[in-house]
Amino acid sequence: MMDRFDNIPETALAWHRAGRGAALATVVETWGSAPRRVGSQLAISGEGEIAGSVSGGCVEGAVVVEALDAMAEGRPVILEYGVSDGDAFAVGLACGGTIRVLVEPVGTVMPEALLAELVAARARREAVAYVTGPGGRRLERAGHEARFRMDRSGLAEDGETFVAIHNPPLRLVVVGAVHIAQALVPMARIAGYDPVVIDPRESFATPTRFPDTRLMHDWPDEAVAALGLDARTALVLLTHDPKLDDPALMAALRSEVFYIGALGSTRTHGKRVARLAGAGFSEAEIGRIHGPVGLDIGAAGPAEIAVSILAEMTRVLRRGA
Repeated sequence: MMDRFDNIPETALAWHRAGRGAALATVVETWGSAPRRVGSQLAISGEGEIAGSVSGGCVEGAVVVEALDAMAEGRPVILEYGVSDGDAFAVGLACGGTIRVLVEPVGTVMPEALLAELVAARARREAVAYVTGPGGRRLERAGHEARFRMDRSGLAEDGETFVAIHNPPLRLVVVGAVHIAQALVPMARIAGYDPVVIDPRESFATPTRFPDTRLMHDWPDEAVAALGLDARTALVLLTHDPKLDDPALMAALRSEVFYIGALGSTRTHGKRVARLAGAGFSEAEIGRIHGPVGLDIGAAGPAEIAVSILAEMTRVLRRGA
């Protein structure tokens, strides 16, 4: 299974615990065409090693020098850099911009216990916000719903408190190893999803048809129970077979998955709705299903249907249902 974490907090914690020293540098503000978005991080060891980036290569060297000084003095520092048009062009941008970076040495500024708690939450696929400002440093799991949905770190309204969003990796669970799934899985991977394909029919779910993809040959209800369904998961049902689709669908309707899509015509979906209502699901629960699946863009063929599904998943993720 692919690990979609950037592993930057994990790397900083490991360096600190190994006695090598560590600091985390985080982009807290940007203007213009900044190479990296707000919340991007760079880990720096006391020996000058780095993981991650804050500017795509433009200012990392300068940040390392400042971070080593900050570690030696045990203090946080705010750095501001203007990225020239020439440097920006070198990393693939049309024009430059300005970034502000917060550097926090681990242990002296960012408590080891707090960083360890953040790392543990990430391992549990918990969405957490690392908040720093006049009120100190802390983790918060509520009160930032819009930021969690949009993956948007940034300054709070007071202009002094910074909220760094740490979301679990996006995950796509596909039931049905069919042609549409063969197109959807690589597209979703490019968009940042960790895809899993579930199909008890082993002749369908094969490594040849789905290279470098986690395949589960269990019955869908057992597979989704083993995976766990959370608010960073999208479930797409593509088999057309109620024996396979319905058990996974029933599990999803009472979970926090952000998107549920089911393949089938309007008539097929009507029958699905009737089955679910007969099984005791409410109108509101059934209304969470996007069926027929995907945006209505006149898609023809598996690849275009996959585009419509990924587009609808993105709209729901970023704008809500």
